[in-house]
Amino acid sequence: MRQPWQSSHALLVIPVALIVVITVVDQLVPADIHLGPLLVVAPAITVSFAGPWLTGLVGLLAVGAQAYIGWHFGVLFSRNVVVQVLALAVLSALAVFYCVVRERRRRQLEQVRAVAEAAQHVLLWPLPERIGPLTIACLYLAAEDEAQIGGDLYAATATGSGVRVMIGDVRGKGLAAIGEAALIIGAFREAAHRHPTLPELAVSLEESVARNLPHLESPDDPGERFATVLLVEIPDDDNITRILSCGHPPPLLLRPSSAVTIPVHPAAPLGIQGPQPADYTLDVFSFEPGDTLLLYTDGVIEARDAGGQFFPFADCAAQWAGSSPEELLHHIRRDLLAHVGGRLNDDAALIALSRAPDPHQREHRHRRGLHAGRLVHGPGATSR
Repeated sequence: MRQPWQSSHALLVIPVALIVVITVVDQLVPADIHLGPLLVVAPAITVSFAGPWLTGLVGLLAVGAQAYIGWHFGVLFSRNVVVQVLALAVLSALAVFYCVVRERRRRQLEQVRAVAEAAQHVLLWPLPERIGPLTIACLYLAAEDEAQIGGDLYAATATGSGVRVMIGDVRGKGLAAIGEAALIIGAFREAAHRHPTLPELAVSLEESVARNLPHLESPDDPGERFATVLLVEIPDDDNITRILSCGHPPPLLLRPSSAVTIPVHPAAPLGIQGPQPADYTLDVFSFEPGDTLLLYTDGVIEARDAGGQFFPFADCAAQWAGSSPEELLHHIRRDLLAHVGGRLNDDAALIALSRAPDPHQREHRHRRGLHAGRLVHGPGATSR
């Protein structure tokens, strides 16, 4: 809303030049043509980019130029010139008053925005760039204007033996879903360190959601409350990664020459029922050094362009498979916003995780031979 100091002073050349041009031309045209009233354009233009002090200065220059024109023609104290000078002074004062009101509202908006950003950062902590052997980057695109988070959520934490990551999506979107997202994030941060397996962690999240989510129901949005969640467990010293889906889209595994959707066996979303650990299917796959794992919410894959075509997420991600997590998300964000015309209809979140190549780990994996390879199969490779 406010131009930088240098920009405001550079643009100040325009109204000052107009004042000079109008003053000079008014003295060159025939005496029956009066251009002095056009000086009001100068303070009117200044309002669009400057504050009250600069606007007042330009208004003062315009009034001075109007008085100079009257003095030049020897009619400074005539009724017509006096009225023109007074009218220009009043209009300039109104422009200054408008600037004062605008600046006050701008400061109030900045204060409210700062408080909102602080609150949103408390709810959705930025993920660290590195956790254990992983390099991480995250991206959040909120559907609500001026919001940084909404109904999508993510979190990551280091445990004693690896890293656990969660990404999810609550029913609804935008600011109305922030409370529900905060509930699940808080439950994950606490439970991720207390449960040895992902099914037990999922049951803990389900219990927390069932206990607290109904209290967050809005009178304006009654109905069933639920959330989809994807849990990922990445060991520090093993490439065999475990995932558990509660109704959430499967992750995408990027390798230098391919992009593969990891097959999952999704359970019911959180809040639908109260399952036991045996009701969840734990899927496994090999997350090798140099691979990139891409987690996302349905706001990405369901984004449509003006013609109703879905965003080609997998194809877009595959062409940037060799990039770092941060560069990968930068390219996806650019292509996604270009596809939808700059505005999303639903919240969208992505997490990119890359396991750095480790020569020692590669040698250890080679000594294990094909043992690890037998643990990684196709869609049917699941354990309960």
